Amino acid sequence: MNLQFSDIGHMIQLAIAPTFLLSGVATMLMVLINRLARIIDRTRVLEDRLDRDYNDLWHDELDVLYQRSHLINYAITLATACGLMVCLVIAMLFLGDSANISLDKYVAAAFVFGMVALIGCFSYLLREIFIAAAGMRKHRHRRSPRNIAKK
Repeated sequence: MNLQFSDIGHMIQLAIAPTFLLSGVATMLMVLINRLARIIDRTRVLEDRLDRDYNDLWHDELDVLYQRSHLINYAITLATACGLMVCLVIAMLFLGDSANISLDKYVAAAFVFGMVALIGCFSYLLREIFIAAAGMRKHRHRRSPRNIAKK
């Protein structure tokens, strides 16, 4: 097998689009990891407070934080699976083109699986955002002047 310079250029062209997708998935992973880190930090603060003094509000907030962390973990898992599938697509494109092997069905299947994983990732992220927003509204409602005056 003798690869020509133009063949290598063609293989690189095939891999460019999935590489941009991989960059987007990496950015998504950074967002998810940052959200998880903030959830973990807040969880540690509340757990320390609960160790000193029990409070139903802190306990309720902890329950919400645990739920959010599970959703973010699922999203991270799916984003990682998507990244893996994109890497497989790139590898199969290079292998198929350089070895003249027909991997079209495998490339398509890996790409579809990656997109399904990315859709799932976004779905879990959106669900986590809804829960976080609902928690903020609930916290704001508890701190409104009318509710503070009632206490």
